[in-house]
Amino acid sequence: MNDYPRGYAGAQTMDMSVDAGLRGFMLGVYNKLGVGLIVSGLLAMATSQVPAVRDLMFATQALPDGRVVATGLTMLGMIVQFAPIVLLFGSMFFMKNPSARGASLLYWAVVGSIGASLGLVLLIYTGQSVATTFFVTAAAFGGLSLFGYTTKKDLSAIGSFLIMGVIGLIIAMVVNMFMQSEALMYAISAAGVLIFSGLIAWDTQRLKATYYALGGNEQGMAVATSFGALSLYINFINLFQFLLMFLGQRE
Repeated sequence: MNDYPRGYAGAQTMDMSVDAGLRGFMLGVYNKLGVGLIVSGLLAMATSQVPAVRDLMFATQALPDGRVVATGLTMLGMIVQFAPIVLLFGSMFFMKNPSARGASLLYWAVVGSIGASLGLVLLIYTGQSVATTFFVTAAAFGGLSLFGYTTKKDLSAIGSFLIMGVIGLIIAMVVNMFMQSEALMYAISAAGVLIFSGLIAWDTQRLKATYYALGGNEQGMAVATSFGALSLYINFINLFQFLLMFLGQRE
C-alpha cells in the first residue's frame, strides 16, 4: 500500500496552484475515507450491541448493573482482528499491478474487518469517551491533513523515519504483550500519536504528488484514490486508538 506512489513523493514541487482536478481527486479520497469510517462505526455497533453477533466475536461478562464488558476474543474474533494485517501483507505479493476494482475491494475488506473488530473498543470504553476521542481525532486529522495539503515544505524526507517508527511501535507492542507494562503502554501510545500524526500530513502531501505524477491517467487515479483512502483510514484508526489510551474511560 505504501509503495504505490513512493517514487512520486517529491517528483513535483509542493508549491501547487489551485487545480480543479486535484480538488476532485482529493475529494474522492476524503469521500471514500468518510464512508469507510461510517461503515466501520456501524459494524462496530453491530458487533458490540447485537448479542448474537457480539457473542460470536467476543467473550463477555455481564456486570451487576446490566452492562456487558469484553473479557477476550473468540476464535472468530481473533481471525477478524488479524485479517487486516493478512490482507495488507497479502496485497504486497498478489497486487503488483492493481486494478481499480482490486484496490477498491482491498479497501472495503480492510474497512470491514477493522470495523468489526472495533466492537471490542465499545465494550471496553464508555460510549461518551469513545465519542469524545473520535471527535478529537477527527479535528486533529483535519488540521494535520490540511497542513499536508497546503504546506510548501517537502515532507518526503520524514517518510522513512515515520515508517521505521511504525516498525518500532509494532516491536514494542509485541514485547509488551509479554511484559504487560502499563508505563510502556503509555509510552507506546504517546509515540503512536506522534508517528501517526506525522503520517497523516505526509500521506496527504504524497497524494498530491501522486496526482500530478499520474498526469491524468484515469485508471491510475482510480487505484490511487482507493490506496490513498486506505492509507489515511489506517492512520485515522491508529491515531484514534492511541488517543483512547489517554482520553478513554473504561467501563
